[in-house]
Amino acid sequence: MEFSFEEHLARAMASLEEQQARMAAMTRELQASSASVTTKDRLVTAKVGAQGQVLALTFHTTAYQEMAPAHLAAVLKDVLNEAQARMGEQVATAMRSFDGVGESLRLAFTGEREDELLSGSGGMDLDALLAPLTAMRPGAGEARRTDKQEEFNG
Repeated sequence: MEFSFEEHLARAMASLEEQQARMAAMTRELQASSASVTTKDRLVTAKVGAQGQVLALTFHTTAYQEMAPAHLAAVLKDVLNEAQARMGEQVATAMRSFDGVGESLRLAFTGEREDELLSGSGGMDLDALLAPLTAMRPGAGEARRTDKQEEFNG
């Protein structure tokens, strides 16, 4: 079987575009999502957006009017933290659907799985494939400067 670089690249790009479309759809879905939590005594409900921003605080009774300020603050802090934690769980769950994306893209671009890359057998080496492009990058021939500027404590 003869290797066709164009076909291999076309399959890899199709895989990449598919993953980008999935990520864009998930981003839209998460941006439109929210999480709500109500206290056990049904005093207040907090609603937060995808980035943890407070969208609403709804008081269901007037009991908060007679609460000590420190107690009310603690109740609000707790309900907001719980709502933000639930939103974080939703985001984490959505992100788990992308587990293995890197592996599938590596396989599409190089023809090697990660364990094969570690053993050095078969497929194309991605670094070797990208070497001409890397060499064209500005400053590619120069040695990288890794020393940091010393902090002045004068």
